[in-house]
Amino acid sequence: MSEPLPVLKTYKLFVGGAFPRSESGRVYEVTDAKGQWLANAPLASRKDARDAVVAARKAFPRWSGATAYNRGQVLYRVAEMVQGRREQFRAEVAAGDGLSKSKAAAVVDAAIDRLVWYAGWSDKVAQVAGGANPVAGPYFNLSTPEPTGVVAVLAPGGSSLLGLVSVLAPVLTTGNVAVVVASERAPLPALSLAEALATSDVPGGVVNVLSGTTAELARPLAAHQDVNAIDLTGAEGELATELEVLAAENLKRVRRPDPAEDFASAPGTDRLLGFLETKTVWHPTGV
Repeated sequence: MSEPLPVLKTYKLFVGGAFPRSESGRVYEVTDAKGQWLANAPLASRKDARDAVVAARKAFPRWSGATAYNRGQVLYRVAEMVQGRREQFRAEVAAGDGLSKSKAAAVVDAAIDRLVWYAGWSDKVAQVAGGANPVAGPYFNLSTPEPTGVVAVLAPGGSSLLGLVSVLAPVLTTGNVAVVVASERAPLPALSLAEALATSDVPGGVVNVLSGTTAELARPLAAHQDVNAIDLTGAEGELATELEVLAAENLKRVRRPDPAEDFASAPGTDRLLGFLETKTVWHPTGV
């Protein structure tokens, strides 16, 4: 018998819980660290970015309205799905980030652990970010954290899976929804993560994943009036400064982290608290 023809994997965008091709029909070649061809990834357009924002906004009430405990269970399920695809992610991380098999496996395991870690924070972050405030009167004054809304997340270019999980998971843990721009150089782990999200309990539209040119996608997201915040981890130098200016036009929350951020180190609570609003409630005593 002759050998079966190889069937190459077709990667697609992830928008609103579905897997559309790029609106423009464009693709671009993804290569490994040695310049060898790996796959064709969809080259998302400004229209795809706008569609992703619409999908995220539609999903926000359901996700932000879920209990913190429920969000934690959903994220834990995502970790299970990634673990079930461990070998696939290991191969994609090894090729995209130029790592050995053993180092890539360690990165995948660290990403799974990071998802579980943030899942555990879902029903605890309110105790850190909120509290009872001292007042001089017969009433209570309580502060509680609430999600900011739609967050554009520019995934880091040098850490295609662990870095992606480290910037995305805290956004979801706190009840926000996300439009993710995958690493331009190594988008395959992000597109595969979208497949894991689709088969988990994450509602459609809560996470939307775009691949393509970071600058082309980031500019319309930074200027979009229905995007409430943007994480500039995947933007550097002049592009990051330009995006800050665009975001200022509608008073977005902007997070511009240290370019040398080490995603392998303990994450702390900084990212958890970065995209939260504080609601303060006054309540009379004895009523």
